[in-house]
Amino acid sequence: MPASNNTARAALWMTGAIASFSSMAVAGRELGGNLDTFEIMMYRSFVGLVIVCILLSVTRQWSTVTTARMGTHLIRNMAHFTGQNLWFFAVTVIPLAQVFALEFTSPLWVVVLAPLLLGERLTPVRALSALLGFVGILIVTRPSPDAINAGVITAASSAIFFAITMMLTKQLTRTQSIANILFWLTLMQAFMGLATAGIDGEISVPDAQALPWVVLIGLAGLTAHYCLTNALAIAPATIVAPLDFARLPVIAVVGMVLYQEALDVWVLIGALVIFGGNYLNILSQTRRKRVAKP
Repeated sequence: MPASNNTARAALWMTGAIASFSSMAVAGRELGGNLDTFEIMMYRSFVGLVIVCILLSVTRQWSTVTTARMGTHLIRNMAHFTGQNLWFFAVTVIPLAQVFALEFTSPLWVVVLAPLLLGERLTPVRALSALLGFVGILIVTRPSPDAINAGVITAASSAIFFAITMMLTKQLTRTQSIANILFWLTLMQAFMGLATAGIDGEISVPDAQALPWVVLIGLAGLTAHYCLTNALAIAPATIVAPLDFARLPVIAVVGMVLYQEALDVWVLIGALVIFGGNYLNILSQTRRKRVAKP
């Protein structure tokens, strides 16, 4: 199939991913006054589990669900559960564009953590890309007693846990099906959410106004990653990454229209620097793969 067709198809999948990520952020903002983050994660995971089970039944893929590598699944889902809770808290207290900009540092945290956790080599290009990313963080947050708050800290911290999730997901996909990973993701995190939401002895039940937002979060959480995975399957990361970056201006406009959030030019500039660091790393990896081909 011509490369132009693949790019067009990837763009369509990324449109779905951008819409899903943005919908999840808005739903999280709307639920912030009704449910705490643990309750949001619990309900999101149960909605996702129902959807995954239906899809496994319809596509007859239950045979792909195994108990292999449960330790890796558990650690991965604990990291993702923690990161997602921090992310949901952040979207309720700071501008949505700032949350997304800091989230884009996740691939750069992979660069930093991979040598420590996976034994991968930290090349000069990777080190430069990580440095660019952290310069971008400084531009986005502009550290000062007034600028640094709980929302900024939790948004930045969520990126670290998402990076750990990325690395463990990469390990699992070598031997596990996507359906199997999604099943254990939703099942484990449903019980994690139940345990943490009920630790105070009380779990809030969504009312008629909150229930549609809960369902939207469950749907968007699955479709976002499904669309992103399909985009990466048909087009190289060098094409998908710029398309994914479109999430930032989209969510900035959404925040302005729905919540009267000001368009902060420094957040956009910092996000561009972060994107530059990410893209430099992607180009380096792509070049190495081409050289390694016989």
